[in-house]
Amino acid sequence: MIAEWLDIGPVDQLPALGARTLPVQGGEEIAIFRTANGSVYALVNKCPHKHGPLSQGIVHDTTVTCPLHNWRISLITGEALGEDKGCVPVIPVKIDGGRILIGRAAALAGVM
Repeated sequence: MIAEWLDIGPVDQLPALGARTLPVQGGEEIAIFRTANGSVYALVNKCPHKHGPLSQGIVHDTTVTCPLHNWRISLITGEALGEDKGCVPVIPVKIDGGRILIGRAAALAGVM
């Protein structure tokens, strides 16, 4: 039986207001973010504008600012905010026993 969730490590190894990346062989790299209040989110690591690496952006509240052209992306919905248009795929996240789990199906979407 294949697990529905992938354990990607302990929450305490992800700094507040920081991000880490998770390579996906044959698929899109995932960015894992932690907000100041400790919430954890995951998105495909590509801005919808020019595919900038969102993991290198600035995290504030529940948004990340793309390092290339300052687009703000919601960590909750993946939607570009303000007048910008576009969306980044969101990966479901849950915390269990201090460990970060991401949804297997969404994380592996697009894998050949």
